[in-house]
Amino acid sequence: MYLPASAGSGLDQYDIILFAASCDSAATNDRFAKSLGLDYPVLSDEDQTVANAYGVVHEGRSYPERWTIIIGTDGTILDILKKVDTGSHGAEIATRLEELGIPKR
Repeated sequence: MYLPASAGSGLDQYDIILFAASCDSAATNDRFAKSLGLDYPVLSDEDQTVANAYGVVHEGRSYPERWTIIIGTDGTILDILKKVDTGSHGAEIATRLEELGIPKR
């Protein structure tokens, strides 16, 4: 999942923990995050354990889906955003957080 920096999208207004996850190596993810100036971590799931658990890696795909999964404080999945436009996705997530009633900081 690749998002713009949270401060530019409005995501920094919400009381959330924001991170991205990738099946690339930690070193690759670190370079990627630095190249884009991300203000949140990009976690590495090289063995695809988490990606498989959330269904973003599945039969017929050689690489993970680019989905955003919104998880509540109780661990339940509140929503899965499956259409990701990297140019506007941060703002789309902020809108969805508002709709879900996620509190602001």
